[in-house]
Amino acid sequence: MQRESFASAILDPYPLLTQTIRLLIDESIKTQYRMGPSVTEDQLPKIGMEPIRRSALVEATIHEIGARGSLDVTVSQIARRAGMSSALAHHYFGSKEQIFAAAMRHILTLYGAEVRGALIMAKTPRQRLEAIIRASFAPGQFRDEMIAAWLNFYVQAQKSDEARRLLHVYHRRLRSNLHHAFRQLAPAEDARTLTRGLAAMIDGLYIRQALHSAPLSGETAIGVLLHYIDTSLPEGAPT
Repeated sequence: MQRESFASAILDPYPLLTQTIRLLIDESIKTQYRMGPSVTEDQLPKIGMEPIRRSALVEATIHEIGARGSLDVTVSQIARRAGMSSALAHHYFGSKEQIFAAAMRHILTLYGAEVRGALIMAKTPRQRLEAIIRASFAPGQFRDEMIAAWLNFYVQAQKSDEARRLLHVYHRRLRSNLHHAFRQLAPAEDARTLTRGLAAMIDGLYIRQALHSAPLSGETAIGVLLHYIDTSLPEGAPT
């Protein structure tokens, strides 16, 4: 015990002074942090809140695009709709383009979950096609803000590599799911043609709805596409 006290005295001959200096430094840092001009204390990210706030910003982005009908929205407008500061929005995503990309990924995730859920119940190739169509025009997908977001993401894909990549992923998965069913119902060449046609009609009905050109209900759109399938498949095709 005496050795330890002696060693401490050599390493720190003025323990009380050292402790006082440390306290002063700590208080100085805290004061400077609180008084910093870039962000206020209530704007600082709180532990555990990041996923919630990211999700709120993504949903706000979709609603803001839907309300304005274009990508001409600001981070401030998105953050205001999400109930937080633009400083926090920039902290979580960095830029408006990254927020748009996150919103697009969110929409694709929701759509993918809708399709997978519908396909679970499908037992035949014809039922698989119907499941994909119904998932594409389900109420959660075929609503004004989602439709507007889809249309504007197509526009964004013309100038954004990330948006273009995400749309490519969507198209590849859609065509893969459709072709998997069609090739069990029609000859190979016909299956490829039917796949391209149905995929184009799904996108076309979304674009038509976004432009408010003779808008359709989700059920009406589903009926149009099911009629296309039933009149395009060769006679005697299994159901």
